Amino acid sequence: TFMLWPIQDIARVFAEMQQSLASAERIFALLDTPILVKDRPGALRVHHTHGALSFEAVTFRYPSTSASAPTVLDQFSLRVERGETVALVGPTGGGKSTIVSLVARFYEPTAGVIRVGIGGPADGDPHRLGIDYRELSQGRWQARLGIVLQSPHLFSGTIRENIRYGRLEATDHEVEQAARLTGAHEFISALPAGYTAEVGEGGTLLSVGQKQLVSLARAVLVEPDIFILDEATSSIDSLSERHIQRSIDELMRGRMSFVIAHRLSTVRRADRILVIDGGRIVESGAHGDLMEAHGRYRQLYSSAVAASSG
Repeated sequence: TFMLWPIQDIARVFAEMQQSLASAERIFALLDTPILVKDRPGALRVHHTHGALSFEAVTFRYPSTSASAPTVLDQFSLRVERGETVALVGPTGGGKSTIVSLVARFYEPTAGVIRVGIGGPADGDPHRLGIDYRELSQGRWQARLGIVLQSPHLFSGTIRENIRYGRLEATDHEVEQAARLTGAHEFISALPAGYTAEVGEGGTLLSVGQKQLVSLARAVLVEPDIFILDEATSSIDSLSERHIQRSIDELMRGRMSFVIAHRLSTVRRADRILVIDGGRIVESGAHGDLMEAHGRYRQLYSSAVAASSG
């Protein structure tokens, strides 16, 4: 019996060592991953952007060891003005997510340039009206973005902490205001612990809809210059969606916004709808104009309506 206990301990330690080695391999593989997007020497640390954002003959291929990696965008050009909401629709794999990934600078163009305004005549520097966004600090650029993804991710901690990740210096009152704007306050206040309720690792203690509301409140707290919404209301019931959509419309006012949606009823109020297929803009215009054109958008919209009613 006395010999059995040490042998069991050795077996337990050996099993833990094997688990630790496997974890260490994954950690070092992540640390050794080459950094593809780096700041240039003397990168500008701006606090706000101004004016338009423009894609100028942008070509993009995802990083690959193969020399024949497919071209996702080829000579793609687009100009979006401040205060404009642009909806990206189209078939899966058409390039919608690639466009917003380039806007967020998760990747950079293989060729061409993306320009953004960071100043103007009022700043006494007209040359900064449209500069290559690679001249900006990546951290400061991404700090001006509010991003809500289809599959939101929360960190272990409280609801208040997860919302505050949007702006770490925000007060409790500002966190609550952001939650009220997005409709998250109602379900949070109904919880016994309220804003101090734990969300669990990855938000496992909340429903998918509740996680999206918290993620949206986090983006609102940033007070971003650019909103990126990727199916932000896909897991929320219709009543909550209408309430949130009104809040989003108000928040987008005066800001540049990119909206990806497969549920086309959510993009009808966009200033401009772009149908993206094969990395190209095949149609562009407002909802009414595109419906009257009897083109790709009308086909997509009719199919979506038929699927929802069926």
